Amino acid sequence: MAEILAIKTTEPLGPVLAEQANGIARITLASPPANALSLAVMAALQAEFDRLRQDRSVRVIVLAASGKVFCAGHDLKELTAHRNDSDRGRAFFEKTFAACSALMQTIVRHPKPVIGVVDGLATAAGLQLIASCDLALASHEATFCTPGVNIGLFCSTPMVALSRNVSRKQAMEMLLTGETIDAATAKEFGLVNRIVPREYLNQVVTKYAQTIASKSSLTIRTGKEAFYAQAEMGLSDAYDYAGRVMVENMLARDAEEGIGAFIGKRQPEWKDE
Repeated sequence: MAEILAIKTTEPLGPVLAEQANGIARITLASPPANALSLAVMAALQAEFDRLRQDRSVRVIVLAASGKVFCAGHDLKELTAHRNDSDRGRAFFEKTFAACSALMQTIVRHPKPVIGVVDGLATAAGLQLIASCDLALASHEATFCTPGVNIGLFCSTPMVALSRNVSRKQAMEMLLTGETIDAATAKEFGLVNRIVPREYLNQVVTKYAQTIASKSSLTIRTGKEAFYAQAEMGLSDAYDYAGRVMVENMLARDAEEGIGAFIGKRQPEWKDE
């Protein structure tokens, strides 16, 4: 009972449900059956990620979805409705894809780790959402695809996240064929970390989140930022940058505490500073 009472549910931001408990925030896409990324859905996600940036009680974020589809990508009906605009929809299209790009970059640059959870279909911008997360766990029933080529709309923005997770040829295979891959292939490609039986998925996700939440949030924040920053650098610049990060990290109180605890064979007491 105490564990249930520890859960804090915030007011739903439109089609998004947010819950918090024990340092873990769970954001759930809650507009089945498609959980499409309409402007309203993206705005709700953006608002929630922005809020969690400032919430010191949250150490890890889990991104999940309700229903059989994790996310079907952009809302094609919403996009198509604007073809009758005077500019044939250009301004609305630009606004939509800019909002999507901003959201994906928010996830990558967020100071807190984001774990994506897929128990269904993640397609197009839905796959982009998962590929933007730091970790991704999937059930055996999860499937993934970038099918834009099938409808004359190449998945160019999903391609950015996809190509940063899998090899070029694997990314191009998905982008050029538009075919759906199963969870095992997604793991082989490097798109997801683990495949878990559906009945154990939430349990395993919670274990991952709790493990990360038990670390120094300062150390996690420092490491996540450095990981993505060095990935865009040449080898020499990456080492120079990472070396500077290590020096600053060593000077942090949590590094002093953690190393001292390791040497003294005791549990560290993090101050997150």
